[in-house]
Amino acid sequence: MSAAKSFAAYSDGGTAMSRVGKYPVEIPAGVQVAIIGRRLTAKGKLGELGLDLTDHIDAAVEGDVVRVTPRGNAAPARMMWGTTRSLVASMVQGVSVGFTKSMEITGTGFRASVQGSNLVINLGFSHDVVYPVPAGIKITCEKPTAIKVEGVDKRLVGQVAAEIRAWRPPEPYKGKGVKYDNEVILRKEGKKK
Repeated sequence: MSAAKSFAAYSDGGTAMSRVGKYPVEIPAGVQVAIIGRRLTAKGKLGELGLDLTDHIDAAVEGDVVRVTPRGNAAPARMMWGTTRSLVASMVQGVSVGFTKSMEITGTGFRASVQGSNLVINLGFSHDVVYPVPAGIKITCEKPTAIKVEGVDKRLVGQVAAEIRAWRPPEPYKGKGVKYDNEVILRKEGKKK
């Protein structure tokens, strides 16, 4: 099916339904969700997050769940339905339990440490990499080859981890570099003599 045909199948004003958006977001104990105007806020023991709702989506707090519904059957409304529901679910999880990305460093002499409000990493360059820790993020190094990034904002945690990894992504021959804990590196065989 071509892209034009698949789009036409969903833009006929018809019955396409978001498989993600139709499920309500459960609010755990200790989390308060409020909607004031077009802004949704979630407050929990770890902090507070806010989300500006688009004009295509409505959200309502009903008891201990948040329901997200599209305004009409237009394509933008259906596209933002599942996206908004996922963002709300991430906010609720972030303020209640938070998000964590663990990384490990492989390589001779490669190490990391937190010094004040900076993460200092030795990655084999002529200088140490100094990464200033952004507000809302906590970085810890339980051992010199392990980095843990924690925070309430899922997007920011992922962004910080990606920026740290980008300094020296793992290479395929010896696996040297910074990798996520659950990342699998496809290894290559070196040259044979």
